[in-house]
Amino acid sequence: MSFGVKRRWFALGSALQLAVSTYASHVGGHVYYGDWLKVRMYSRIIAVIGGFLVLASGAGEIYRQKPRSRSLQSTGQVFMGIYLICVAYTLQHSKEDRLAYLDFLPGGEPALQILFVLYGVLALSFLSGYYVRSTSQVLAVLLPFSLLLIDGNLGYWHNGRKVEFWNQMRLIGQNVGIFGAVVILATDG
Repeated sequence: MSFGVKRRWFALGSALQLAVSTYASHVGGHVYYGDWLKVRMYSRIIAVIGGFLVLASGAGEIYRQKPRSRSLQSTGQVFMGIYLICVAYTLQHSKEDRLAYLDFLPGGEPALQILFVLYGVLALSFLSGYYVRSTSQVLAVLLPFSLLLIDGNLGYWHNGRKVEFWNQMRLIGQNVGIFGAVVILATDG
């Protein structure tokens, strides 16, 4: 970034602010949604926090002045792995998510099970720290389809499942942030 802005510090501060505000809204009892929607919301927030931590580690910087912080990057990868576990969980246990995926997946239930296994393998890769670059490349191809076809299906989520419009827009925005973090890891993992 220009003007001498401390990109790493701002990313770390954003991760901390997002974590504190999410914790405060959850503990304060200000989240009145079903469990399936809470899993969708909180898992994406965890992944965005992980993306900020990856950015704070120095990944993606073209002209590094300081070496990359591997501890921040691995912590961010673990957070993104938790998100992928939650996605795999919702594919198996959330009727709403299952129906959303089944509307667009050719092949029906077997294709959904293959996608479940794929998300599980990607999660294990992020959690273990092995093959993160190639895993991120696969995820960078997979996420735009999920973003456009599943989360972008506003008629299904807003009219069919009564998800508030602003909340669905927030989930889409968080998916874009997750995609950005995955692209950073795919190119500079």
